[in-house]
Amino acid sequence: MSTSTATLGGRIDPSPTTLKVALGDVLLIAVFIVVGEFSHGVSVLERPLWVLGTAIPFYVGWALVAPLVGVYGRRAREQPWLAALLTAGAWTGAALVGQLLRGTDLFHGNLALPFVVVSIAVGLALLVPWRVAVSVRA
Repeated sequence: MSTSTATLGGRIDPSPTTLKVALGDVLLIAVFIVVGEFSHGVSVLERPLWVLGTAIPFYVGWALVAPLVGVYGRRAREQPWLAALLTAGAWTGAALVGQLLRGTDLFHGNLALPFVVVSIAVGLALLVPWRVAVSVRA
């Protein structure tokens, strides 16, 4: 089996650069969660399990959607416009998956349209500039 086939048809570049970019994504999603929790009066230090319960649906969404969209492929780092487009698609899908999971009994929270819109917008504001910056440096 070729490396390309083993990496979702080339949508994941198994390189140290991809790992660094993924760690940046994870950190920015954490910033999204922590800022959201603070804005809702939740103390991250006093309620870490609550915060984890908020974060898991979004990380699951990102883990499912981002590789399929191709944000971890080499192409996603080659041109800023493509980085922005792929990242926007991946986060929009990930946020929708996260919100759908929060609408189940598995996680706290609910599926509320205003929060869907805000979560997509804030996530885009964090992730897209990061991914464009990575592509400019590449």
